Amino acid sequence: MKTRSEIRFILNGEDVCLTEVAPDEMLLDYLRLRRSLVGTKEGCAEGDCGACTVLVGRLTPDGLVYESVNSCIRFLGSLDGTHVVTVEHLAPASDKLHPVQQALVDFHGSQCGFCTPGFVMSLYALWMQEPNPSEQRIEKALQGNLCRCTGYEPIVRAAHAVSSYADARNDPLATERAEITSRLKSMRDGARVEIKTDTKRFYVPASVDDLADILDMEPKARIVAGATDVGLWVTKFMREIAPVVFIGHLDELRRTSEKDGILTIGAGVSYTEAFKLLAGRVPALADLIDRIGGEQVRNMGTLGGNIANGSPIGDTPPPLIALGATLTLRKGKARRTIPLEKFFIDYGKQDRQAGEFVEAVHVPLPTSGSRFAIYKITKRRDEDITATLGAFNLTLGASGKVAAIRIAYGGMAATPKRAHAVETALAGKPWTRETVDAALEAYEKDFKPLADMRASAEYRMLASKNLLIRFFLETSGHAGPVQVGRYEAA
Repeated sequence: MKTRSEIRFILNGEDVCLTEVAPDEMLLDYLRLRRSLVGTKEGCAEGDCGACTVLVGRLTPDGLVYESVNSCIRFLGSLDGTHVVTVEHLAPASDKLHPVQQALVDFHGSQCGFCTPGFVMSLYALWMQEPNPSEQRIEKALQGNLCRCTGYEPIVRAAHAVSSYADARNDPLATERAEITSRLKSMRDGARVEIKTDTKRFYVPASVDDLADILDMEPKARIVAGATDVGLWVTKFMREIAPVVFIGHLDELRRTSEKDGILTIGAGVSYTEAFKLLAGRVPALADLIDRIGGEQVRNMGTLGGNIANGSPIGDTPPPLIALGATLTLRKGKARRTIPLEKFFIDYGKQDRQAGEFVEAVHVPLPTSGSRFAIYKITKRRDEDITATLGAFNLTLGASGKVAAIRIAYGGMAATPKRAHAVETALAGKPWTRETVDAALEAYEKDFKPLADMRASAEYRMLASKNLLIRFFLETSGHAGPVQVGRYEAA
């Protein structure tokens, strides 16, 4: 295997080659401390506030794609073969602002100014993708940017006005796309990156096969895809994470396919990519993804990472379990596929051997006669961590009895967990309020929730029972968002 001991990327307009990179060094620190590009700010250091937003362009099978990301939790070592764009690149001539910046000035979208560069970069990414976005699309693009001064209305008005200042097709990121693409392709040499500093080391595999080889050699290495959780281990808890293997660039792990009603999603598919994939197939799951973090987090975080992390409050495992998903794990050249619910053994413990990694998840799509719904309970609607989350997948027989039902929860146990006792109490019974009320007692057999800062045990139990009642009401003629069948939303 060909190897090199440097990472290569483009920073604004400059080719960068770095040999001295620590496994836990963040892009934000590199920009501010090593390059004096201080327009990118540190606010929360956990991917929450958006003050550190930059764009990262990466080559995909469909071409060069730019996405907003949180540089405070983006590891520098993961940037090999990318184009990093900071706010300084937008208006290199000091006498003229970029259209996004000028619109924010004219519409009074900045007061203290600390968060403004992050808003600029998020709106810049949106403008390049959608020059005339709807208000809903603007709000979605700004979910991950917090401002304590303006009340957001001036920023939204500025976002609507940007295209009246200039044509996005004439922006340098558009006109120079072919040149940047060529430069990034020239950096792709098919080599594995290995960088060691003292006792720390990290790897950037050349392919998925190379990833398997690295993990054979380093079975205890930390696998990092989007870093939306591991990044906080460093910035908040000062944890040692080396040795690290960065895998976010592997196109082989970002593939998807559909066959015989089963959707196969590669472990490296981001939330943003998963949303596009699921919006027409499993709308309830796509809607849930829209509530995971902000745009920057969804661009970085991956479906496979959310599963492999094994968190009891991970958002995607409960609905995937309710759908009957399976998981493919790989070690070397050997693969095995298991039910997703069997992957989670105990708190912090998953059925994954040393050197084994999640390769793909296989999701049965809802059938024409099924009812599928997901409910997420949080203190605020968007960009918040789950207190409890319930997912329900129901099939009724011709007589109105429960022919099949799968119920799974997050935040109710040490792992994402099915409500087997509740399912048993409902199976074969008429789908009535009396049946549902009688089944509520079974929750105590399935769950003994913990109390923490997000919710008390009593609240979690009551809320989870109420979600079953809500699901019943929405599947019994009451207006509601329950997905009916494979491609419909009632």
